[in-house]
Amino acid sequence: MRQVHAFVMANLGRGIFSNLSRRFGFAVGATLAGLILSAGPAEAVPAFAAQTDKPCQACHVGGFGPQLTPYGRDFKLHGYTERSGPINVPLAAMAIASYIRTQKDQPSPPAPHFSTNDNVALDQVSVFLAGGLGSHFGGFVQTTYDGVARAFTWDNIDLRAVTVTHVKDKEVVLGLSLNNSPTVEDAWNTLPAWGFPFTSSALAPSPSASPLFLGALAQNTVGLTAYAWIDSTFYAEAGGYWSPGESTITRLGADPLSPGGIDGAAPYGRLAYQTKIGGGTVEVGAFGMRTGIHPGRDRTTGLTDLYTDYGVDGSYRNSLDNGDVIAVDARYLHERQALNATCALAGSPGGACADTRLEDARLNASYYWRAKIGATVGLFDTWGPANPFIYPGSRTFSPDSSGVILQLDGTPWGDGKGPLGKRFNMRVGVQYTIYNRFNGAGRNFDGAGANASDNNTLRLFTWIAY
Repeated sequence: MRQVHAFVMANLGRGIFSNLSRRFGFAVGATLAGLILSAGPAEAVPAFAAQTDKPCQACHVGGFGPQLTPYGRDFKLHGYTERSGPINVPLAAMAIASYIRTQKDQPSPPAPHFSTNDNVALDQVSVFLAGGLGSHFGGFVQTTYDGVARAFTWDNIDLRAVTVTHVKDKEVVLGLSLNNSPTVEDAWNTLPAWGFPFTSSALAPSPSASPLFLGALAQNTVGLTAYAWIDSTFYAEAGGYWSPGESTITRLGADPLSPGGIDGAAPYGRLAYQTKIGGGTVEVGAFGMRTGIHPGRDRTTGLTDLYTDYGVDGSYRNSLDNGDVIAVDARYLHERQALNATCALAGSPGGACADTRLEDARLNASYYWRAKIGATVGLFDTWGPANPFIYPGSRTFSPDSSGVILQLDGTPWGDGKGPLGKRFNMRVGVQYTIYNRFNGAGRNFDGAGANASDNNTLRLFTWIAY
C-alpha cells in the first residue's frame, strides 16, 4: 500500500485527474492516499522468531524489521521454512502510532478528522498469519487496519514453495513466490517494497511525482515469480503480474481504479550477486519491469499507458565484533512513460504528454550501537523533464523533489529478552524529513508562495510487535 496518490498526480496531473474524475466517476482523495502511504513497508513478524527460536536481531538489522541481515535474507529465500521445533503459533501482530508536525500548517487537513498540523494517529494495526509448513512451503499473509483512513484492507502477501538441490556441491534453492506487490518478495532492502523509510505516516506531506514502480501496483495486483538462489551468492528471478477483477480488489479494501488495470501481464525480472568483502556482505543487482496500464480500467480508447522501469541497486552489511552493525542500501531507477491512454482520455492536443520519463535515486546508511540504538541518514531525489500538461500544479511544471530523512531509533528488546518474552518487540524513534525541492522548486513551488521547506516534517513514532 504505497504511493498511489503520488503516482496518479505524476501521470495524470491535477488537471487530468479532475477531467478523468468527471468523465468516469472516480477520484483518489487524500484519505485513500493516506491509507496507502501509511501502511508503507513496515514489517515485524515475531511468529518467525518463535519458529526459529532466534531473536529478532538475527534476521533484522537493529533488532527490528524489515531491514534484513544476510541470515534474514537466507531465511526468506529458503521459503521461511527453517524451524527449531515441531510447532509454534503462526500468528503475529503489530501497531504503529505517531505524532506529526510540519514546519508550516498544510493548506488543508491531510485526512478527515485531522488538523492542518500537530496530528497524532494510530497509523496502522496489522495481523499476520506467518510461518513455514514442512520444508517446502512458507510465507505470510498480512491484514491491516489503517487508523488514518479508518478502513481495513489486505496488505502484503508472500506465499512460497521451495526445494533445495545441489549442483557440483553448490546449494541451489529453487522457489516460487505468489505475492500481491512487485518487490515484496525481494530479500534486499534496496527495492521499493522494503526500502527506507521503513515506517511512514499518511499525515505527512509527500511529493506528487513518483514512478509507477515505487508502489502504485501494491495490493491491486497478483504476481507469480520463480527464482533461483545459487550458493547464497547468485540470485535470478523472473515472473509476471496481473490485475484481479475490479470487484475482487474492492472487496479486499484496495482501490481498483488507481492506477488502473494491467493490460495482460506485466513481466518482471531481477538479478543479484552477493559476496563477502572485508568482513562485510556486499550485494549488487539489477531489476526491470514493463507494465501496460488501462488508467482507471477504462478501455474505450484501445490504448494503454506503457511504463518501462529498470535500474541498479547495491547494499552493504557488516556486523562488527563489538555487536555494532553498519548497513547501507542504494538504488537508481529509470522509468520511461508513454502515456497514450491518459492523453487520449484527457483530450491532450497532439499527445503533448505521451512520452516522458522519471528518474529516482535513493541512498541510506545506518549505524546501530549494540544492535539497539540506531541512526540513519537517507537521501532521496526524483527528477524528470518539465511538462505543463502533466504537472500543471507546479510553478515550474517540473516533477523534481529531493531531500534527506534523518532517523534516530531505539530497540531495547531485539535480543529477545523483552518483558513479555521473545515474541514481544518495540521500537521508538524520531524522524525528520528535510526537502530541498518539492514539486519542482525550492521556493514558491506552487506559484502561491509555498516553499519546499514548509513541508519539512518531524515525526515521533512508536512501533510495537508481538
